[in-house]
Amino acid sequence: MKWVTGMISHKLVRETTVELLRRAVTEVSPDIKEGLTQAYKKEVDSIPKLQLKTIIKNLKLAEEKKIPICQDTGVPIFYVAVGSVRIDRLEEAIIEGVKEATRVIPLRPNIVDPFTRLNSGTNLGTKIPFINYRLTDKKYVEIIAFPKGAGSENVSALSMLTPSQGINGIKEFVLDTILTAGGKPCPPTVIGVGIGGSADIAMRLAKEVLLRPINRRHRNSMIAELEKELYNLINATGIGPMGLGGKTTTLGVNIDYADCHIASLPVAINIQCWANRKALARIYSNGKVSYQKQWED
Repeated sequence: MKWVTGMISHKLVRETTVELLRRAVTEVSPDIKEGLTQAYKKEVDSIPKLQLKTIIKNLKLAEEKKIPICQDTGVPIFYVAVGSVRIDRLEEAIIEGVKEATRVIPLRPNIVDPFTRLNSGTNLGTKIPFINYRLTDKKYVEIIAFPKGAGSENVSALSMLTPSQGINGIKEFVLDTILTAGGKPCPPTVIGVGIGGSADIAMRLAKEVLLRPINRRHRNSMIAELEKELYNLINATGIGPMGLGGKTTTLGVNIDYADCHIASLPVAINIQCWANRKALARIYSNGKVSYQKQWED
């Protein structure tokens, strides 16, 4: 890897982190806006139509007034792709950015010790913010802020299926999970499904695939067909917006997979509420920051 000259400053990363969190909690990406708009147009019953109208109005007000879409501003999770650039104390800068964002946006302090339930008041804690890293050969560092709310996270699920259960077993597990969740994750949801690998790999895939726009299907045609089939099956459940019935229970189903052991078939489901909060920035060694509307990989 050939390093690009110049150093990305600690201050720039911290400021970018604050801005990413601001954007993530006050705006949604174009694919989600379009999905909600189309869902509103499709609904005929007055109750789900009112729910969607209220959601769309809420999004507009949050964006205009720069205030969080929802009182639950989530667990601060980041995906960081480090390219051939030099960065001054990257992780420390992100941590400081979370603390500052909590104060200035503001974000609700959600992070507590799992045993004592003591709250730091800063959204910082042991291993939080949680940062996922990968290396690239790009000439920038890419940071994605992905604050994940508890209502949808609490209905996540993992099943270690047997290989003999196959595709039908996967479909059954996904549908059972959605039916059990009902209105708890604030539908219409975005559903991430991770298949294969191991237990932890499947869970990681299920969450990371939520970054992909809902209008972009998997490159593998078989997986793309499964995404469409599950989308139709889930919307046929009639759970509807906020669990009050209707045509749209999910805005999209995104699947990713990894090869797995001959004796295993891990399947994980990570559900995201309609406020599919995320924001992406690329920081270059010359100090330029480019904010992107959506993840391109």
